[in-house]
Amino acid sequence: MIDVHPSYSLTNNINVYCMNVLLLGSGGREHALAWKIRKSGLLNNLYIAPGNAGTATLGMNVTIGVTDFDAMKRFSLDHDIDMIVVGPEVPLVAGVYDYFHHDEDVCHIAVIGPSAEGARLEGSKDFAKKFMTANGIPTARFMTVTLDNVTEGNTFLDSLPSPYVLKADGLAAGKGVLIVDDLNEAKRLLREMLGGMFGIAGRTVVIEEFLSGIECSVFVLTDGKSYRILPVAKDYKRIGEGDTGPNTGGMGAVSPVSFADDAFMEKVRRLIVEPTIDGLRKERIEYRGFIFLGLISVEGEPKVIEYNVRLGDPETEAVLPLIRSDLLDLLVAAATETLDEKTLETDDRYAVTVMMVSGGYPESYENGKVIGGLDDVRDDCIVFHAGTKKAGDKILTSGGRVLSVTACGKTLDEALAASYENAGRISFEGCYCRKDIGSDLRRTQ
Repeated sequence: MIDVHPSYSLTNNINVYCMNVLLLGSGGREHALAWKIRKSGLLNNLYIAPGNAGTATLGMNVTIGVTDFDAMKRFSLDHDIDMIVVGPEVPLVAGVYDYFHHDEDVCHIAVIGPSAEGARLEGSKDFAKKFMTANGIPTARFMTVTLDNVTEGNTFLDSLPSPYVLKADGLAAGKGVLIVDDLNEAKRLLREMLGGMFGIAGRTVVIEEFLSGIECSVFVLTDGKSYRILPVAKDYKRIGEGDTGPNTGGMGAVSPVSFADDAFMEKVRRLIVEPTIDGLRKERIEYRGFIFLGLISVEGEPKVIEYNVRLGDPETEAVLPLIRSDLLDLLVAAATETLDEKTLETDDRYAVTVMMVSGGYPESYENGKVIGGLDDVRDDCIVFHAGTKKAGDKILTSGGRVLSVTACGKTLDEALAASYENAGRISFEGCYCRKDIGSDLRRTQ
């Protein structure tokens, strides 16, 4: 609990005594953010747009789309909103920060997230790769291809060893990355991507050298000058055990990560985090919020696979339970460029989150299944809602990823056992979860 007293004052006219916060999004990440913000001693009212059945227990859900900026403005003025916390990437890429920042009626409202220019780090793979190159940030070799230079793109593919990585430049709902073993198949798919396989997102394609190693997610909170690194996580994207089958939005996550030791993280800080923040400042890009570094350790050396401009999902559900500090206090500091005055206090336990998904996901699946057993989950375990809705006194499924079940433990094995034991208490027709989350990290401990 933060000790708020009359001398506690910050710039930008943010009312830190009893803040009204609007949180954008409707997934497990947003439920976790709402859960953590709800604990803050600075909070007055919490609103979530549009939210889900889980967020409704922590604040008021409001039926505003995450890119309906005009409705967001009206609501913010009517409800004296002090801060907007942006969960997903789409409103950031669409310019929610710029909309509020440049409107004299609402420019006093802090927006946690980058400007539209800063959001290009996620919104454009080409922009991100050129930013890394310009700032000496280690990443894979690449070439950007359009229909105008597809012949040169094929030549670049010829120079690479198998497998071949093709990335749609724009946002493609997590489906715009192809990894192909056969060279001729890669060239064919390159043509198909440029021809509209992923719509406008694939009109430009980034070809990348394939990097072999173990991946992790590093989250950084920055005020544009200073930064704090959150606990490191690893997520599991494939639907099937043993990392088989198609990619999903994420089937589970573990934090911390055993191979991301002090020596590795010092390299991350020196070679990636600080050059990223320095590069943003050098290019005069407004950035007050979270930076997601999708990293791969190649023989102990960190390299950037991708940037995201928000927290990841389901990693957020594993990371936030390990943060002891008042998150809203840290967000105020990020908004007011006072993050250097804050200490990030973290738990020394492990956290595991296991995602429960609808049968058939990530392909076709049915919604509206009644969820049972939520009241049977132990008090020391947290169930974050992702794709849920309330219908009378029942909670129903309303998405592919339905619930993430998070537990903490002194050891990874303890956290894994608790998460799976509690997931077993919940049921809905067709529910599925991977049974091997964290098993690879157990072997490296």
